[in-house]
Amino acid sequence: MLLTIDIGNTNTVLGIFDGEKLAKSWRVKTDPRDTSDELWLRYKSLIEGYEVTGLAVCSTVPASLREVRTMISQYFSNTPTTLVEPGIKTGVPLLVDNPKEIGADRIVNTLAAHTLYGEHGPCIVVDFGTSTNLDVVSPKGEFLGGALAPGIEISVEALAARAAQLRKVELVVPKNIIGKNTVEALQSGTIYGFAGQVDGLVLRIIDELEIQYPDAGPVTVIATGGLAPLVMGIAENIDFHEPDLTLIGLRLVHERNH
Repeated sequence: MLLTIDIGNTNTVLGIFDGEKLAKSWRVKTDPRDTSDELWLRYKSLIEGYEVTGLAVCSTVPASLREVRTMISQYFSNTPTTLVEPGIKTGVPLLVDNPKEIGADRIVNTLAAHTLYGEHGPCIVVDFGTSTNLDVVSPKGEFLGGALAPGIEISVEALAARAAQLRKVELVVPKNIIGKNTVEALQSGTIYGFAGQVDGLVLRIIDELEIQYPDAGPVTVIATGGLAPLVMGIAENIDFHEPDLTLIGLRLVHERNH
């Protein structure tokens, strides 16, 4: 079985694949202070009972990536391993000014989106995480760039920290868009505000894609990331919700290299 690990700034998502089927997944917090032994103890407790025959990892946290390398050398030394980094075959051309700036998660999301949904045209991946990333995929599966915005949670935290009479609230859809109290008003502005932001960006990106690829099929918009469920059904321009997109991309990259 293939163990996939996506280390993000806030959470780490792990998944076990039995062939192409995702058998089990877990979400745990990311702590850059964790040592390689602490990571091993945490991961071992989750994957107990599964026979790991391959390992694929991507990380946006340099400190965690360093410790993961050490963990792999100590506990997975004989396991075929794919670390998504320069030199790894992904099959994703990066058509940007500085390819080294592109996070590994955005690359594997591009590969997964094109593989799953790119048969008829370009794709846009909206990843709702610590930041909200909109990644644009050409009809050929090339990474074209995108847009980055502050994430939902950190925006709420920043607002609570800077405004004396405002506070953190539970991120749920309020009963009304017109909030009748501070909590509802904050929830409305956050949930509906971010949905509107994504809809606006998506429409503008689609306009550019239609000029760049006039003969391509319709643009497919895929939502992923831990906070995506907050805006599903509210954002009007999202076609699919694929919560395991990054894990699927890691599996695809591993298959290309092993």
